[in-house]
Amino acid sequence: MKPRIAIFSLTSCEGCSLAILELEDCLLDILGAVEIVNFREGMTERSWDIDIGFVDGAVSTPEDMKEIEHFRECSKVLVAIGACATHGGLNTLKNYQDESDYRKYVYGDQAARFPTIPAQPLSGVVDVDYQLPGCPMVKEEFLEFVKVVLTGRTWHLPEDPVCVECKRNGTLCLYEKGIMCLGPVTRAGCNAICPSYGAKCEGCRGVVHDEALKAAGINLREQYDVDLQDVLADLRMFGAYQEKTLP
Repeated sequence: MKPRIAIFSLTSCEGCSLAILELEDCLLDILGAVEIVNFREGMTERSWDIDIGFVDGAVSTPEDMKEIEHFRECSKVLVAIGACATHGGLNTLKNYQDESDYRKYVYGDQAARFPTIPAQPLSGVVDVDYQLPGCPMVKEEFLEFVKVVLTGRTWHLPEDPVCVECKRNGTLCLYEKGIMCLGPVTRAGCNAICPSYGAKCEGCRGVVHDEALKAAGINLREQYDVDLQDVLADLRMFGAYQEKTLP
């Protein structure tokens, strides 16, 4: 039997789920190898007998909490897709604000109708088997992940920082232009798309590992007279939850 696949969304823009639909012709090849049994963005049928469940979005409401526990229970393998699911994403910005202030700003006098909790990644609530980070998730990486898993191999995320991809692409380091960038500490896999267009890396794929942090701290201070803590402040954009867990 074909593996039974489901794609779910919690609090998010659902851009990572849409990225799957944007695979277009490649999606037809996937459909030849798997059976999609639950996908709100693409079908009306529902089944809860799931081999691999993909989830985008952060746990940011009481309903999210119930849903992710249900998804975990129904999925043999659970995969977090996108920065919100892997690191809390933009949703965690509210964790640094007074709850009454942001609820009033967003919902006005109807705030009581929309319960909320501090935002966190899926792994803050349930066990997650794999993560595909990014904002949005890199759809080519998703495709490669599916191929690897279906052939019984073990999936591994890149262990290099984004800087490696910049060098490979011949992109001038933004620090040479006086621009602070999270490329030295962020996990590669996006082909350094932001620096390639002159925009700094803001860490949507998460910190690659502790060794990268240590090396970046030394290199940035020695080469560019930049304090690593000033750079890491930008992690709040896509991973405020992650920022709290750094050593």
